[in-house]
Amino acid sequence: MNKKIALITGATSGIGYDTALILAENNYDLILTGRRIDRLNSLKQEIELKYKNKVLTLNFDIQKKEETDQALDSIEPEWQAIDVLINNAGLAAGLDPIYSAQIDDWETMIDTNIKGLLYVTRKVVNWMIERKEGHIINLSSIAGKEPYPNGSVYCGTKSAVATISRAMRIELLQYGIKVSSIAPGAVDTEFSTVRFHGDKERAQKVYNGFVPLTGKDIADTILFILTRPKHVNIDDLLITPTA
Repeated sequence: MNKKIALITGATSGIGYDTALILAENNYDLILTGRRIDRLNSLKQEIELKYKNKVLTLNFDIQKKEETDQALDSIEPEWQAIDVLINNAGLAAGLDPIYSAQIDDWETMIDTNIKGLLYVTRKVVNWMIERKEGHIINLSSIAGKEPYPNGSVYCGTKSAVATISRAMRIELLQYGIKVSSIAPGAVDTEFSTVRFHGDKERAQKVYNGFVPLTGKDIADTILFILTRPKHVNIDDLLITPTA
């Protein structure tokens, strides 16, 4: 393989989906992960047909360490030369105050947004260390910088992503590996539908009265980060709608 390889978690919708398309357009072969096998297969077919790139799909739940390890361990050596890891998989569950929130919602957010990111990074970064090159982009959120009522645990998980990214950047510098963190605010994806447990009407009201960001806006930014010269690292980027 002479194309660069990017691994994108949570590639079945939103920012992950749009990032897969823009990287395919820019000559990347892709490892795409997600829980919805039908969407993974559909995206794989679209990319292979349109861009003639190679695509490997991994269908697993990032919250579950055993599933994650098994999926990543199945990657053949030729695919392990990963140039870019985009830790995109993440979610919010519920919008309730600390004293009445559902414990299951807390567990889901912590297991996905923090532990899932760590499980994947732990595996992939060792392949990057062997080659002494690579770039990790972690998707945080404006919520990690500006906490808001009824979102304490979600905000906490995204603050953790930002802090982990900063430490990771220092630890991996000696191996020639770049680390970047992106904090989007108000992106119109399935995010709010997931947060409100499938209530699409309530989710849509989140974006009433202004023009939100799109997944493609963040995907364009990811491409910008990846195309900087070797001596340039975009450390931490906050992106919001103009409104």
